[in-house]
Amino acid sequence: MFRYQLIIFDWDGTLMDSLSRIVQCMQAAAQDLNIIPASAPAIENIVGLALGIAIRQLHPSLSDEEVELMRQRYSFHYIKAEATPSPFFAGIPQMLRSLSQQGRLLSVATGKSRKGLSRVFGAHDVGALFHSSRCADETRSKPEPDMLLEILQLHNLSPAQAVMVGDTEYDLEMAARAKVDAVGVTWGAHDITRLRRHNPKVCVDRVEELSAWLHDDIA
Repeated sequence: MFRYQLIIFDWDGTLMDSLSRIVQCMQAAAQDLNIIPASAPAIENIVGLALGIAIRQLHPSLSDEEVELMRQRYSFHYIKAEATPSPFFAGIPQMLRSLSQQGRLLSVATGKSRKGLSRVFGAHDVGALFHSSRCADETRSKPEPDMLLEILQLHNLSPAQAVMVGDTEYDLEMAARAKVDAVGVTWGAHDITRLRRHNPKVCVDRVEELSAWLHDDIA
C-alpha cells in the first residue's frame, strides 16, 4: 500500500526544461512594449505564478492595460516558440510512465493556462498519464492552496494521501498551506535554501533520486 496515492507535479522547471524559453519570451514581450526587460534571474524567480501576477511582480509600474498587453505578447511569443516543443528533463517521461504502470494517480498543478497545458500534453503525448490537473487561469495562483485542495476534492482524498513535487518555493508553500507533503527538486528555478524554508519531506538533485523516492513510497 502506498503512503501517497496521488502524486501532484508542477510543470515548468520540474518536469519540463522550459525556463530559458520563459525568460526569452518574457523579455521579448517587454521589448514589444518598449519596457526594459527584467533579468533572467528575476524572471526565473516568478516561474510558477499566474502570468498576470508574474508580470505585475516583474514590472510593478505597469497599468492594468499594459499588464494585459504584455500578457498577450508573452503568449504570442511562447506559442510561436513552442513550434519546437520544450523538452522534458532527462528521465522524466520514463519516470511518469513507470509511476502510472505502478497504479499511481498523477496530477499537475501549474502556473500555465489551460490552453498552454493542453498544448504541451498534445505535443508530448503524455496527457493520458495524468488523472487530473489545475491551471493558473482556473483558480487562485500559487502559493495559495486552492489548486491542491481542488485536486484532492476531485479524487476524494485527504491531504495526507498526496504529495506535491515542485522546483519553487511557491510550489512548496502551496503544499504547506494545503497540509500536503512536498518534495523539492533543485534543477529548476529556486535553489535548495529557498525550497527548505517550507519544510519539504526531501530535496533531490537528480531525476533518478526523485524517481527512486516516489517508487519506494510504501506506507
